[in-house]
Amino acid sequence: MVWKTFQRLGRFVQSRQVGIITTSATVVVGLVLYERLKQERVVLADSRPSLSDSPRNPDLSNYTLSGNKTGIRWDENWDKRDPKSMVKPPKVETEESLKGYDEEVKKKTPKATRHLILIRHGQYVDTALIDEERILTALGREQAEITGQRLRDLDLDYTRMVSSTMARAVETADIIHKYLPGLQLDRDDILREGAPIKPEPYHSTWRPEVYFHQDGARIEAAFRKYFHRADAEQKGDSVEIIVCHANVIRYFACRALQFPPEAWLRISLAHTSLSHFMIRPSGRVILKSLGNSGHLPPTKVSYS
Repeated sequence: MVWKTFQRLGRFVQSRQVGIITTSATVVVGLVLYERLKQERVVLADSRPSLSDSPRNPDLSNYTLSGNKTGIRWDENWDKRDPKSMVKPPKVETEESLKGYDEEVKKKTPKATRHLILIRHGQYVDTALIDEERILTALGREQAEITGQRLRDLDLDYTRMVSSTMARAVETADIIHKYLPGLQLDRDDILREGAPIKPEPYHSTWRPEVYFHQDGARIEAAFRKYFHRADAEQKGDSVEIIVCHANVIRYFACRALQFPPEAWLRISLAHTSLSHFMIRPSGRVILKSLGNSGHLPPTKVSYS
């Protein structure tokens, strides 16, 4: 704004052929305005909070970028299992009551880490009208075989396997389970495919809004059922395999990382890709991989 004013003033001086004295005065005014502009920029720069001011506990509550607030604090009790939220504090704070409170909090504090490996089903016949006919294609079955081999070769201490009850997820889970025969395999209706929440930005080809009302509460309930820190009674770390669907997995990813859940449709997942989440005893969530299809040969990777 200041520069444009200075330029217009210069053009005015030249067009009127003002004398050298007036021109010199104009230059002086321009230099004053320029120095003032630099000072304003320095003040604005100094007023922005620095992320390095407090490396251990940075205060992002007022951090802005282009005038829009971007810093959102992590919800420590996102799974409603923070130990302190599960123990009623003493009405009267005495040494004895506080000691008892601390002991109860300690009893409720998890010690183990939960690993969740979410797998999208294999390629399937997506032109069929009913679920029973939306089974895996030849490529989809091959993808599931390769994925089963990959999980076996990882040689992790798997504790449980569960799948959606839809045909393509059941078939994928059964093929993978052949490579992990001693693992408990369960089914869960709550993991069925659906429309979790209206996406942002809007996508014109997506389903009518009524589906979001039908599926959203169920998929959110599935997230709360499977995503949480370990129980205090759990002795060692656990590794659970969940075979389900793209919409469910990408919604879970947004929710687990506390990203806007409306962003789920921006994530693309290959068939039988692996998404690995780690939930620490503190409640911290770490995404180790999202949609990893590196175990599949390039010619076997597919999307839909």
